[in-house]
Amino acid sequence: MGTMKTKYILHGGSAQHVNEGNDLFYREILNNTPNKVRILLVHFAGTKEKEAVNYQRDSSQFLRNKGNKELTFEVAEKSQFLEQVKNVDVVYFGGGTTVNLMNALSKYKNLKEALRGKIVAGESAGANSFCSYCYSKSGGGVIKCLGFVPVFMFPHYDKGNEADLSGAPSNLERVLLSNYQFRIFEIQS
Repeated sequence: MGTMKTKYILHGGSAQHVNEGNDLFYREILNNTPNKVRILLVHFAGTKEKEAVNYQRDSSQFLRNKGNKELTFEVAEKSQFLEQVKNVDVVYFGGGTTVNLMNALSKYKNLKEALRGKIVAGESAGANSFCSYCYSKSGGGVIKCLGFVPVFMFPHYDKGNEADLSGAPSNLERVLLSNYQFRIFEIQS
């Protein structure tokens, strides 16, 4: 199999708020997708109680920004996650607790291969999980993540929390994203 690019879109947080920055984010996710787009919503970082609310908020953000595209949504289930990933164009990881998401994702041995050639987007905890290291307030500081995008990710960034950068590995690019900001990484795999 030849090399393929996987497009990772990392978002700093609060992607469920309706505003111009987030509209750009959702449009970017749908950029260069087919006319019928299959989207997998992954809420492993969130709580079971918030699943329905997260589904509603995330899907409505996509629907507001879809243009003429036809979207279908599927909710990720831990038991068949890799199988679900195979059948979609976009894998969207919502926010929540990074450590919870990392615990869930670390069980899938071939996750990077499964995501190859897809559009993979994540906000806050969702974005943290793909990076080499991230800052996670709930995780107690700098934590090691999956390493699919070789950067240090800091979501919900503002000038007031710069002190928290002290533990970041110095050899990695620092991606400091405040709420509503995003960065795109095309990773050869």
